[in-house]
Amino acid sequence: MTQNRIHSLDDAFDNAMRDIHARIGSLSPQFPKPRSIALAYSGGLDSAVLLHLAHRFARANGVTLYAFHIHHGLSPNADHWLEHCRQTSAVLEIAFDARRVSLTQKDESGTEEAARNARYAALGAMCAQHDVGLLLTAHHLDDQAETVLLQLLRGSGVAGLSGMDVANHAPTLLGNASLVMARPLLALSRAILEQFASEREIRYIDDESNRDPRYARNALRHQVMPQLAACFPGFQQRFARTAQHAQATQRLLIEFAAQDLAACRVGDALDVNRIKHLSTDRADNLLRYWFGSRGMRMPSTAWLSEMRTQLFEAKADAQLCVTHPDCHIRRHRDHVYITPRFDQDYFDVEPLDFVWNGEASLHFPVFHGTLYFDADETGIAVDWLRGRSCVIHYRQGGERLKPAANRPTKSLKYHYQAMDIPAWEREQLPMVSSGGKLLFAAGLGMDCAQVGRGVIDRISIRWQVDGAQS
Repeated sequence: MTQNRIHSLDDAFDNAMRDIHARIGSLSPQFPKPRSIALAYSGGLDSAVLLHLAHRFARANGVTLYAFHIHHGLSPNADHWLEHCRQTSAVLEIAFDARRVSLTQKDESGTEEAARNARYAALGAMCAQHDVGLLLTAHHLDDQAETVLLQLLRGSGVAGLSGMDVANHAPTLLGNASLVMARPLLALSRAILEQFASEREIRYIDDESNRDPRYARNALRHQVMPQLAACFPGFQQRFARTAQHAQATQRLLIEFAAQDLAACRVGDALDVNRIKHLSTDRADNLLRYWFGSRGMRMPSTAWLSEMRTQLFEAKADAQLCVTHPDCHIRRHRDHVYITPRFDQDYFDVEPLDFVWNGEASLHFPVFHGTLYFDADETGIAVDWLRGRSCVIHYRQGGERLKPAANRPTKSLKYHYQAMDIPAWEREQLPMVSSGGKLLFAAGLGMDCAQVGRGVIDRISIRWQVDGAQS
């Protein structure tokens, strides 16, 4: 590689970083231009080149640079790699940090994915610790081509064929909602990186696992890609162009889904009749977007089709429940709800004694929620409740509640029906009693018969399910 080629690669990196900063502005308009950046540094060829390019860029732009290394413990050479990365960073005067991770799943089919998840979680944690808002990875053009081909072989849709974006948020993967992950080398081939490393005499390590054909990506890289390159020279750029087309299509699908969600949303639910007016493809696009917005894993096409059929064809009074790995999908009258999936039988949860000593809230993990005690002039006398023995429990049958002075005392079933609370939700709503008398029923409120009179300081009780917004 000539000196001009070296300078051109430096210029290409600078241009990529400018594009990334512009992209950050579109992803997070309130996010300032990062004054500190980090890179994922394994010590291999790709991240070694990234380290040197980022080092020059950071010095030229007055940016603090961190190199983060993840020690997976999977290779007998892992300790050597860690030390190599530490020493290289020290020579370049780059701030260095490392994390050791252990994998909970080490079978052949799961090691690759488990290592990836652990690696990104650790990188996200280090970025949070060092107050870094931009994380760089060394993915390049060949990685993009491999990703697109892998997704195609898995039968993925448009989202999968979009491959990797130049910059994006990944809150679930990184455990950090504000962190931006960027790939400034995505337009550069591995061959260019190899030439650059040779010309600059950059030292890097060789991970033997990258040659193991049992891993799908390695099988593609060493057995399939060389054949494609021989028969279709430059296929990597065409695959990358396909990914860009898919990204544009995915953005349109998201835009349509957001519009349809706004039109079909009723509180936390979706209106079944409004969804029915959409085409099948558009309805499925909406439902996938809804799942994604709630942090749920994407279902298969077959599962989604079956769920949609059940939702649309169920009778209005049917207590429909479709099980998803992360949740339950339920229909109540003409509305569809996503509800938490708790792997327990509510009838097996024993009542739990507690004493309120003036706390603003009390968390009850076994009941999956928190009791809040709010100042309320119409509530229970503070002096009466403080220090009193109370019990939180699920519905046991026979409970009755008087919600207001001008309303009769009725069974909880009557009040639930009057409040249009779905049957499944009733099972998950705890109540609070003291001395055998019902004080509070979640979803309904306080029993006014227990409210003190002529007392200045009073509170009311409020229940919030774990994960719900205040």
